[in-house]
Amino acid sequence: MQCHSTSPRRIPGVAHAGLVQKASQEIHTMPIVSPRCTQSLLVLVLVCLLAPAGAQAPAGSAAPPPAGPHEEQEQAVPRREEEPTGLMQFPLGTATPSEICGACHKAIYREFATGFGSDLEYKAIVYQAATGTPLTLPAHVSATATLHALAGIDPFPIHARTVEEEGHACNVCHFPQAFELPDMEAPGITKPQGRAPEQELGGLTCASCHLTPDGKIRGPYNVTAPHPTVADPRIHTSAMCAYCHALGQRVVGKQTQTFLEWREDFHKPGLGSQHCQDCHMFRTLRKLAEDFDVPVRAVARHLWTGGHSTQRLRTALSLVIVQDEEGRPGLHVHVMNIGAGHSVPTGSNRRAVYLMAEVFDSQGQEAASQEWMFAPWYGERPDDRAFLVEDARRPDAAAAIQADAQGPHEAPIRAGEERVLSWVPPLVPGQYTVRARLIYDLNRYNDRTFTEDQTEMYRASLAITVRGGP
Repeated sequence: MQCHSTSPRRIPGVAHAGLVQKASQEIHTMPIVSPRCTQSLLVLVLVCLLAPAGAQAPAGSAAPPPAGPHEEQEQAVPRREEEPTGLMQFPLGTATPSEICGACHKAIYREFATGFGSDLEYKAIVYQAATGTPLTLPAHVSATATLHALAGIDPFPIHARTVEEEGHACNVCHFPQAFELPDMEAPGITKPQGRAPEQELGGLTCASCHLTPDGKIRGPYNVTAPHPTVADPRIHTSAMCAYCHALGQRVVGKQTQTFLEWREDFHKPGLGSQHCQDCHMFRTLRKLAEDFDVPVRAVARHLWTGGHSTQRLRTALSLVIVQDEEGRPGLHVHVMNIGAGHSVPTGSNRRAVYLMAEVFDSQGQEAASQEWMFAPWYGERPDDRAFLVEDARRPDAAAAIQADAQGPHEAPIRAGEERVLSWVPPLVPGQYTVRARLIYDLNRYNDRTFTEDQTEMYRASLAITVRGGP
């Protein structure tokens, strides 16, 4: 994120040319919104307020026109200009605490750290047994924070990594080192390099996305700031998200394919011109740094709403029930991906969407029911119980077994797809009401009686008449 100033500021834990200050031994392990972090933030704000009067950028500082079409942005290259001397450096790299950025970029940090302006909610999750102790956030952390802010302390993936992967560092996306943006047309997407284990607790920071390998802060605008900057229009494109939201080459149905789903199923076929940020980082008009003489312009809200946002979930899928033939019990349930530029569910193979259909008679009694599950595959083939014996010999046996034990099941619904599920409930002649619901589940592997991690996405109903005879 970018700050606007013509004079460098001295911020604790950040090195400046000619005056390199040693970073605190604890600063990169501070939990989000802890009392210590709150105190540090107050100190940092005071530092900003006590900066020299000449630290404000001129009111007429150059600002480029609004970003053009995404197609033009993808071809643009970062604008690299000679940087003045004396600018702050980032010796901690992407482990630089986001609180430091929040001293100047207050509104953006508030969104990042607390989910301000969204309906984000970190719901309690149990690993398997419904009676198990819920995996919840530490008490000093906001339960409405963005999932980026919680990436280093979210207990669920950390626990799963220990249990399923024998402690292997599989969460590199939660702790990436600075990276160059990848080629959006590359057949496969590799993972970024992870930080050292002792720097993992900081999770995904502002610097994780904005710090370049050569120590500059990338952003959409060409600005004057107390740190090295580079204007890169590609920050508005899905290239910014590719490294952490894709793995390998496109395999339809597999987990961790979100960027590739967007590229192959939504963007290339022309279903829309939106990039990830257009749906998950809505823009507003404001200053990038509130306390400085800088222009008001389009700035993204740093919220990244997704599976922890009821509002976002309820705009993804639509549902329609159709009676196959008048007087007959045959039904078709149409599930349509009308609002997501990627498959639903997407990302982790733990995510699932249940389609629950029920038929009630004229007395309100349930006459029949049916359920389907849509979920990403664990590997490059559909989950299937036929592989359980083979799974036991795998190094990742625990993860493979729990996935195959639930297969086969429906694959995720691709962008723009209309999936039709057919069902003939055993009904005698009479009047009935068919009801169908779509339920999103953050962890399909735990006991289904545990519903605190589930959210209703959509519901539909249809009155039908079943007659007797041929």
